[in-house]
Amino acid sequence: MSRATTAGLVRGGAFAAAGIAFPFVFHAAWIVNIGVLTLMYAALATAWNLFSGYTGYITLGQAAFFGLGAYTLGITFEHVGVGSGYNPFYALPLVGAGIALVSVPVAWIALRTRHMTFAIVTLTLLFIVQQLAFNLRSLTKGSTGLMLPTPRFPIDSYDTPFYLAMLALLLAGLALCWLILRSKLGLMLLAIREDEEKARGLGIRVTGAKLIAWSLMVWLSAMVGGVWAYYLTFIYPESSVDPLVMIGAVLMTFLGGRGTLWGPTIGALVLVPTQQYMITKLGASQLYLVGYSAVFMVVLLLLPRGILPSLRGAIDSRRERRRTHREPVVREEAHA
Repeated sequence: MSRATTAGLVRGGAFAAAGIAFPFVFHAAWIVNIGVLTLMYAALATAWNLFSGYTGYITLGQAAFFGLGAYTLGITFEHVGVGSGYNPFYALPLVGAGIALVSVPVAWIALRTRHMTFAIVTLTLLFIVQQLAFNLRSLTKGSTGLMLPTPRFPIDSYDTPFYLAMLALLLAGLALCWLILRSKLGLMLLAIREDEEKARGLGIRVTGAKLIAWSLMVWLSAMVGGVWAYYLTFIYPESSVDPLVMIGAVLMTFLGGRGTLWGPTIGALVLVPTQQYMITKLGASQLYLVGYSAVFMVVLLLLPRGILPSLRGAIDSRRERRRTHREPVVREEAHA
């Protein structure tokens, strides 16, 4: 095992251990609630990065699958009777897999387009799903909203199971990204991002690689939506299929560093607590949006490529400067 791989596993293990310990160290419900929200956006940003960050195809329809996951779990409660407690968590992989399977034909058609056309097609998909949520009243209850059973968890630790579920989904997303980047599929996706036509000319199965990345994104996003719906116990179209959720995930990915492993998570860890702090301090005056935007703009101005790529670039430049300063000294000693 290489030194870089060992260091990566150590970082991942330390992050997982810190994440698991968080709700048991900080018991206040409002702090754990912020943790749930932060992990939700980190998982969504990681899922978005898994497809858009590695293929270069910018999708604006992720919230559609987030909402489908929420409604699928809610409808399952309504018509099948999954039960309460931890049972819905066990059903999440099947919910995500079903939505991912249904989305493949849609993706196969949408991926025939590129660049802005693809972004617009996926954005249209978001509004189609939102309108279906409004109009399929027999399933979704329309604008009235769909009620889910209240989870039977202790009041003093009510948020903890949802926090751990979101953490598990984030860790699953990070593990997927890590494995893909070290696999043949990762090389295929990065080749597509750099030059799709050249990748196709080299014999890469471009469509298949993109569909696999798309399916994994949808699978993870739908499961996050299911956990969020169960956490709220009440869903309606505007909140479940919300473009702002997607915009938040995309902003966090770009802030942390698109196409990197830890960038989306770092972006979420920076922006979500900042957003919640701004809402607490400035929410009554609606100035929190200005403050939130200012934080985002300052970070992007100082680190235009995202936090991780900019820091890596600065470290590499510093190492290069040190190396160039050492070379004349070595040459002088050699001549002497």
